[in-house]
Amino acid sequence: MGLPIARIELADEVQIRGCNAYSRLALPEQPTLFLEFHGSAAGTREQVETFAAISAEEGGGQVEWATRPEDRTKLWQARHDAYWAARALKPGTDLIATDVCVPISALAACVAETKQDIERLSLLAPIVGHVGDGNFHVMPLIDPADMEERKRVQEFLDRLVERALRMEGTCTGEHGVGQGKIGYLAEEHGLGVDVMIAIKKALDPLNILNPGKIFALP
Repeated sequence: MGLPIARIELADEVQIRGCNAYSRLALPEQPTLFLEFHGSAAGTREQVETFAAISAEEGGGQVEWATRPEDRTKLWQARHDAYWAARALKPGTDLIATDVCVPISALAACVAETKQDIERLSLLAPIVGHVGDGNFHVMPLIDPADMEERKRVQEFLDRLVERALRMEGTCTGEHGVGQGKIGYLAEEHGLGVDVMIAIKKALDPLNILNPGKIFALP
């Protein structure tokens, strides 16, 4: 449709519940998109109206439009504080922040299947996402002393990556590989990882640059 959207962010109903409590909002507890439009007053109004019409055709809910700077700031600050809002949903637990990225055409299906896994495994795992580029984050809250829950979370993480790769996406959107996704990197790129390791060894023969990250070098 050629509709210029400056920002588009997703928060699922669990994350919205956390944002309402942490940021003192009163949003309906349902999956919600936060959007930002740039331009003149008339131009942005037309953009919002076009988006609202598309949303209505696709079964979307009510579109609320904030024009005052203080109202916009409050909403975006709530989105920026999503991590802290998620942690507050279950005090005393650890939060594992992970993400994947898929083509936008596969995004809705990927999120829907991820939600089904969360429910099946009885996890508390809010979802937020920079969905304009197909990237979304899941933040399972976990009791570190509960070994059975830790196993369920690991199963969830493995299935999340498998799903993203099956949908022609990537194992990480913006968090990077670090240590936790070394195995997933090999699954995604296969022998291409050997090429990456060769370059790493050529440029860093002593393995002193961020050792232990991205590649499991001996």
